Amino acid sequence: ALERGGGGTCYESNYAFFWLLQELGFTGYLTINDMGALCGCHAAIVVQLPDVRLLVDVGYPLYLPVPLEEGRVTQRTTPFHTYTLTPVGPAQYEVTRDRHPQPYIFTLNDRPVPEEEYRRITTQDYGPDGQFLDELIVHKVIDERIWRFNGRAAPPRLESFPADPSRPQTSTVVAEDVGVQIADRFGLDRKTVELALSVLEA
Repeated sequence: ALERGGGGTCYESNYAFFWLLQELGFTGYLTINDMGALCGCHAAIVVQLPDVRLLVDVGYPLYLPVPLEEGRVTQRTTPFHTYTLTPVGPAQYEVTRDRHPQPYIFTLNDRPVPEEEYRRITTQDYGPDGQFLDELIVHKVIDERIWRFNGRAAPPRLESFPADPSRPQTSTVVAEDVGVQIADRFGLDRKTVELALSVLEA
């Protein structure tokens, strides 16, 4: 990831960031969460500060930590979205955002997952039943815009969303050299992106 500019799924990204947070002296725990009817398919972090807990997610990502208070609705405004945590059950919160065609993000299961179990789930996701081995999704903030490539969209396109809602969104169809254009737009290794696309097309 460091050499080629890429990453993994939410499992790897949040696991790596959680390690960094611990090295910096923060405490907290890893969580495994749901997305609609899909159970146990998304990872996130809860950071514990002396006076507040924070939901942190560098996998989706959330662009700022969001306060987490037991049984209460909380919000955090960022340049791109206002995030809302809404209690929906015991130790469960629906995570949503405004200014997006799909407001629902995921359902937080506010229960610590032991590291050994987290690693098992992460490793298992690379098996035959892995949930994310058939798609390529890239997000990056560039020049105060969210840029996104979603391999599930047809035809392939690069989309961008501004922090300022008065500025237009853009959607550009990528007709040729898809791997090269994705790599150059997001600062990724060209060969890695082209290999990923070739595997998905096989």
